[in-house]
Amino acid sequence: MSLYRSVHMQLFTLPADCLVYPGHDYNGMGVSSVGEERRFNPRLGGDVAEADFAGFMQHLGLPHPKKMDLAVPANLRCGRPEGDIEMPADPGWAHLNFSIAGLWEISPHALADVAAKVQVLDVREPEEFAHGLGHIEGAMLVPLGHLESRLVELPRGKPIVTVCRSGARSARAAAMLGKAGFAEVANLRGGMLRWRAEGGAVVGARE
Repeated sequence: MSLYRSVHMQLFTLPADCLVYPGHDYNGMGVSSVGEERRFNPRLGGDVAEADFAGFMQHLGLPHPKKMDLAVPANLRCGRPEGDIEMPADPGWAHLNFSIAGLWEISPHALADVAAKVQVLDVREPEEFAHGLGHIEGAMLVPLGHLESRLVELPRGKPIVTVCRSGARSARAAAMLGKAGFAEVANLRGGMLRWRAEGGAVVGARE
């Protein structure tokens, strides 16, 4: 009950465009927004009542997490793992960060610096691309559901930056491109929400 009230009375009272970053990585979904979670979070958002949440959590019947006995000592060491971890070589075509999900990420400012040298790949739906938050000038629209069948259309001679609303769908797209052999791929961290929040120019936005 206290968890439900804490989320609704504190986190959900923040501005809708406030970005939220999870403490763990969930299949590449590295960022969301308060507004998105208020509407769509399956356990706490929408019309989910406190009693619904409590009943759901009490009947999950989850087993003891397999990695918990390793994770807790690692957290106590400030997350430093045993032994050395080899980081991939910096691609060099932009200032990038390597995420815990194993993907290269680019910030809005870094993308603005190299926009003329990369292909922005927007994986949202056409309505989102044309209206709403708008899109980055020069972006190529290929909805995520069609990406696998349209890989042949993508340029192999320049880096690709994947983009969506919040960075979740585009992270999956970046992973898909990596598996398909595209060597220079990065995901726009925070998606169009962060791009606009940091003053990035857009085309077709609905104010």
